[in-house]
Parts: sequence; structure tokens; C-alpha cells
Amino acid sequence: MRLLVTGGAGFIGSHFIRYMLGRYPDYEIINLDHLTYAGNLDNVSDVSDHSHYSFVQGDIADRKLMDELAGKADTIINFAAETHVDNSITDPTPFLTTNVIGTQILIEAALKYKHSRYLQISTDEVYGDIEEGLFTENSPLKPSSPYSASKAAGDMLCLAAIRTYGLPAVISRCSNNYGPYQYPEKIVPFFIKRLLAGEKVPVYGNGSNVRDWLHVTDHCRAVDLILHEGKIGEIYNVGANNEHSNLEITKKMLKILDLQEDRIEFVKDRPGHDIRYAIDATKIRNELGWKPTVDFEEGFHNTVLWYSERLVINN
Repeated sequence: MRLLVTGGAGFIGSHFIRYMLGRYPDYEIINLDHLTYAGNLDNVSDVSDHSHYSFVQGDIADRKLMDELAGKADTIINFAAETHVDNSITDPTPFLTTNVIGTQILIEAALKYKHSRYLQISTDEVYGDIEEGLFTENSPLKPSSPYSASKAAGDMLCLAAIRTYGLPAVISRCSNNYGPYQYPEKIVPFFIKRLLAGEKVPVYGNGSNVRDWLHVTDHCRAVDLILHEGKIGEIYNVGANNEHSNLEITKKMLKILDLQEDRIEFVKDRPGHDIRYAIDATKIRNELGWKPTVDFEEGFHNTVLWYSERLVINN
């Protein structure tokens, strides 16, 4: 199999490339990444010399480049995305360029070269928030931020291409990933970096917003299954049912680092902040046999220690 993996120098994409080369050493992988602020070649430095791996710096919104690279592959897996909600509120334009226009360009490339599969990596945020119960794959989309709206638009483009052009696409929607190599704008590495610098950590509102936490390696295993066994035209939720509020997560970090709770600073909530994300992953469990394997307490503890040992503090 010849894979074009977009966003492969980012957090989840780099884990996926490392996972796939370990599991399928004969697969050929082209890693396309724009290397914006969140992309880092150090994330894939351990596979850079692999004979079946190559890296290309570029933008998925570059039609000519995507056409060239798609011609060398038979499968596209699109991890590339602008993902930081706060940044999308400040300036939505890059999110539309990458998450919408870039997705459409990739879809057209997959159709042109009659690829065997196109896999769109999406997010549970496209559903919006839910105070009780769980979102299923059939739940309506109700995005709350420019980021989630742009990801929902990308999903809709895929679904339209499936129906109109017969695009052999599958969509996955995952919950909140955690693990090593995440850029320190997300809550875990961001807070740890501030704590190690002696600063307080800013918790939005009263910290009651809830997320379902999924270890990135469990997500990679799910994507692997969806790639090989997922049904064309289907959507698969990927969640671990590890629901914790932002305040609970912050207190866990403080405990692991042996710091006091007076390091917490409650700040004004961000606009449109979703209350709770919760998805039903019954479909992927029953149809593909996937289930999370990383215990949350152990995985989170190891993640905090990983960052505490590696983050560089610039005072």
C-alpha cells in the first residue's frame, strides 16, 4: 500500500506514521506537512531514514503539489488541519483554507487517480456539545467554533463526494487525544510548561467543561482498522469514555508534579465554549473490534512525566 499522509509532522499524524511503519514495514508512506508552527520534523526523526518513508514540505491547499503527490499513492489519509479553537476565534481564515479548501483539493486528487481509499480524520467537536447522553454517528452536526465548523464542512464535502462521485471515503471522528509530541498550545503540554516555569495555569470559567480523553496510540490503532476494514461511506466515532472536566485534568497534573492547587487561576471563559463532548463508539467496537487499551490513569501519568522531562522553558 502506498500512503499519502497529510499532517504527518503534527501530533497525531506523526504517531500514526511511526505506528504504521512499525506494523507494516513494507508500506510506502509519503509524509506531507506544511510545517507551520505546530508541525515539527523532530516528531518523525526516528523514522526519517526508513527506506519506505519520505517527507515533502507543502500545503494541502497547493493543488499542483497535491496532484503530483497523489499520483504516487493509492490511498490518502488526511490528518492535516488547523486545530486550535482559540486561534480560530481570532482568525478563522487559515482554518477555512486548510480544513475546507485543502480537503476539497485532496478529494479531487483522490478521484483523479482513482484511489482505493480516502480517509478523513475529523473530530467529535463537529457535533457541538451535549449535557447528557452520547453523540452517535447519526447525530446532527452543530459546530460551535470556526474550527469545528471548518471540520464539519470538510466532512460534508467528503459525504457529498461519496454520493456524487463515488469517492471511496471513510470518516473518523475522535475525542480529545493526549500523549507525547503534542504542541504546547493544548492544555496538557501548555499547562505543564507554565507550571515548570513557576507560572499559574489559566482555567477557563469554573473548569467544568468536560472532554473524553483518548490516548493517541489507541487512536492510531482505530485509524489502522478503519483504513483496512472500515466500510466505504461510513463514519466511525472513536472515543474511550474517559470523561474528565478541565479542572479535574488540571488537578491531576498538579498532583503528579507535586504542586499545590493555588497554581490554578480561573479566567474569563472563551466565547462559545462547549460544555461537554461525549461520543458513542459502539459502532467501531462492534463492527471492527476496536477498543481502547491504554488505561487512562497510567497513560495520563506517563504523559505528564514525558512532558515534564522534555519541555524547554524559555525564561
